[in-house]
Amino acid sequence: MAENGLASRLYNGEAGLDVVGRRKVWFGVAGILILIALLSFGLRGFSLGIEFAGGNSFQVPASVGSLDDAEREVNSALAAQNTGIEVVTAQKVGGTGGDTYELRTPQLDAGQTNAVKGQIAEDLGINADQISSNQVSEAWGSQVTERAVLGLVIFIALVMVYLILRFEWRMAVAAVASLFTNLILTAGIYSLVGFEVTPSTIIGFLTILGFALYDVVVVFDKVQENTRGITANNNQTYGEAANLAVNQSLMRSLNTSVVALLPVGGLLFIGAGLLGAGTLKDLGLVLFVGMAVAFLTSILVATPLLALLKNYDPRIQAHNKRVLARRGALGRGEVTGKGSASPAPADATDEPLDPDAAALAGAAPKVGARPAGKRPTGARGGRPGGGGNRPGGAKRR
Repeated sequence: MAENGLASRLYNGEAGLDVVGRRKVWFGVAGILILIALLSFGLRGFSLGIEFAGGNSFQVPASVGSLDDAEREVNSALAAQNTGIEVVTAQKVGGTGGDTYELRTPQLDAGQTNAVKGQIAEDLGINADQISSNQVSEAWGSQVTERAVLGLVIFIALVMVYLILRFEWRMAVAAVASLFTNLILTAGIYSLVGFEVTPSTIIGFLTILGFALYDVVVVFDKVQENTRGITANNNQTYGEAANLAVNQSLMRSLNTSVVALLPVGGLLFIGAGLLGAGTLKDLGLVLFVGMAVAFLTSILVATPLLALLKNYDPRIQAHNKRVLARRGALGRGEVTGKGSASPAPADATDEPLDPDAAALAGAAPKVGARPAGKRPTGARGGRPGGGGNRPGGAKRR
């Protein structure tokens, strides 16, 4: 039936996906992907834009023809001036003065830049004034990188302080580990595919950190709600309660990610792809990739890592042992669901439950259970000693 379908169970948090229980699988997959990303960093590196690698850019009017025509003419001008280089990237850029083509090349000195600019104007049959050129030093990109790293360090420090105050230090560690995993995997995709890294890319990297943090906090808030006072009962282990929180918040995280990815996808595929707004491509690309990866890491890395860290807490270890001992006793019929001892048959062959384990299994009361003892007397708790509704047992006529 439709109401029992996967979508309905996901919305109600009843899908029963064993995310935390399979943490070894997720950690293994994440470890392999991180290793691939690190190898790509060392072997392939990144495709740096001229802002980081240094270089020149030439802007020519879009009226000269197609982008391929402009790139071909600029390469011809570079060859005519014996520069020994070619166009690295070419894109269409919109502006108030009309559309232009921006063509980027490796570093040229001032004399070569003027010579190439004149040659391009001659080959295209336009005035040299219609062509603009810019030269970017590699030092500028280094300054941008240093400031981005400083911003990242400050952001991580503030996140740690907030999460420790809002939750606890284990949640802070798990959240930051998830953020770093997100950054490494997103950067690995950039390195493997060869996407160009520009200042807009760096801004996008810092932006996705905020989105990834929000997604993690949503899940951790539900985990905290499910595990509050968990040691007072013996029904669930910490990992099971955390896994239930993941199932209950999964659709919310998915909906948030989809809603966030739709405008970013429009920015990337429509703005940069169909309309040719090349300046939007770098920012849209890193946001789209980073947000998609953030959804996966917040579900498959952050919460399973939190459960792993909590299992090292002595209180949680004792609680988990108590839960498992109680279940073992229930399975053998040695205790009832309420924790009272069940008489075993005379010819029972099962070994008796260890006294300590049995005490652990039946000692903790259920959450909300009424304490054992005499029922209170009085107007609310029971009948008074006289036996009637009024003192002395006299009934009202």
